[in-house]
Amino acid sequence: MKAEAHPKLNNVAFVDVSSGRRFLTRSVARSAKTETIDGEDYFIILRDVTSDSHPAYTGEKRLVDSAGRVEKFTRKFRRVKK
Repeated sequence: MKAEAHPKLNNVAFVDVSSGRRFLTRSVARSAKTETIDGEDYFIILRDVTSDSHPAYTGEKRLVDSAGRVEKFTRKFRRVKK
């Protein structure tokens, strides 16, 4: 088997931007930013949404202004009566 057939696994820390929590794992992903954690070098990859901040995992409800969207749509596409 070829030695170059499989990508190299790297130590990676995925960082949630909103909460600051770090998820230490191994991945083929790399980044320019590195950091030493517990004596090992990790590539730092920033994520906007992770299981730590996603509403499906946290149980947090988000309010969506659907009434405003409907009204905007009807104003935009209503027929003019003569």
